[in-house]
Amino acid sequence: MQVLSAIGHAAETVGSMSWQILWALVFGFYLSAMVEALVRKDTVARLLGNRRPRNIAIAAGLGAASSSCSYAAVALTRTLVRKGADFIAAMAFEIASTNLVIELGIILAVLLGWQFTLAEFAGGPIMIVLVALAFRTFVSQKLIEQARLQADRGSAGRMEGHAAMDMSVTGEGPFWRRLASPQGFTSTSHLFVMNWASVIVDLVGGLVIAGCLAAWVPDSFWRHLFFTGHPLAAEVWGPLIGPAISLVAFVCSIGNVPLAAVLWNGGMSFGGVISFIFADLIIVPILLIYRKYYGTPMALRLFVIFYATMSVTGYIVEAIFDPLGLIPSARHVAALQPHISLNSDTYLNIVAICLTIVLVARFLRSGGRPMLSMMGGSPGRVPVVKMRSQ
Repeated sequence: MQVLSAIGHAAETVGSMSWQILWALVFGFYLSAMVEALVRKDTVARLLGNRRPRNIAIAAGLGAASSSCSYAAVALTRTLVRKGADFIAAMAFEIASTNLVIELGIILAVLLGWQFTLAEFAGGPIMIVLVALAFRTFVSQKLIEQARLQADRGSAGRMEGHAAMDMSVTGEGPFWRRLASPQGFTSTSHLFVMNWASVIVDLVGGLVIAGCLAAWVPDSFWRHLFFTGHPLAAEVWGPLIGPAISLVAFVCSIGNVPLAAVLWNGGMSFGGVISFIFADLIIVPILLIYRKYYGTPMALRLFVIFYATMSVTGYIVEAIFDPLGLIPSARHVAALQPHISLNSDTYLNIVAICLTIVLVARFLRSGGRPMLSMMGGSPGRVPVVKMRSQ
C-alpha cells in the first residue's frame, strides 16, 4: 500500500504541474511558431558568415527567433556550419535557440516566477559573450576547420529531418499580412505541431522525473546536497553542481524547467538553478552527437567551454540580481503541490486546448502528417513536403 500511495502522490504532482503549465506551453509554442514562420534558414546561414560582435549579436537574435528542442537546435547548427556560417556565430545561434525563446520564458514565469525569466534572458547574452571569448582564446582555427570537415561528412544525430525542413512564409509585404495569409496560417500550424512533437519526449520525461523527485526525495537530502545551512557555500556550490545534475538527467529543452523547480524548492542557489537550465546543451546524448558532428577534440572543447561558461554565468547573474533584490525569498513552488482547482489556469487551458485543436486540424488538412515521420531522418533523405494552404 505504501508503494501505491507513493506512486499516486507522484502521479498527482505530475498531473498538477502539467495542468498548470499547459496554457503557457501552448501559447509559447504558438508565438514561437509565428516568429519562426518569418525566418528562412538560408537567410540565417548567410547572416552568420563571420565572428564580428555584430554578427554574434545577429546570431543570438536569429536563434531566439528559431525556437527548437535542443536536439533540433544542435542539428540545425551543424547545418548552418555546413552552409558556411562561422563556427562561433553558429554556437551563439545554438545557445540562443534553446535558452532565449518565448516558451521557455513563459514556463519559467509560471513555475518559478518572473525573476527567473528575467535571469534567463539576462544570462543568455552573458553566456554567449563568454563562449565567444573562450573560443577565440582556447580554440585554434585549425581545430575549427577540422570540425567543419567532420561536419561535412553528414553523420546523422537526432532530429535531422526537423532541422532540415524550412516552413517559412515566402512572399513580400508586412509580416502581419504574411502571417494572416492562408500560407502563413498553414506554416504556423506546421511549426506548432512539429515543435511539440520534437520536445514531447523530453517534456514528459522532465515532468515525470520532477514529480517523482518532489514526491519521493526528502527535503533533508536536498538541504545536505545544496548546503542550505551555509549561504556562502551554497552560492559557490550551486553553479558548479547545476550543470552536472543536468548532464546526468538526460532531459533537455523546456523539459528541464520542472526539474529546475524541484531543485529551487529543495534549496539550490539562484545562480545554480540558472546554470542548470542553461546546461541542456551538454547532456550526455548531445555530447555524443557533438562527437559525431565535429569529432572528439571539438566535442571535448565544447563540453569544457559550455560547462565553464554556464557556471560562470550563474555566478554573474546571482551577483547582479542579489544586490538589486531580484532573487525571490520564497522557495515554495505551488506547482509541486498536487492540486487542480477552478481558477485562471483552467480558463486559460480551455482556450489553449481550443487553439491546439484548430492548429492540429489545419496541420492535418494541409498535408502535415507525412512530415512527422521525417523529423528524425537524415537531412539528405528528407523530401520536400508541399504545404497546402487550404
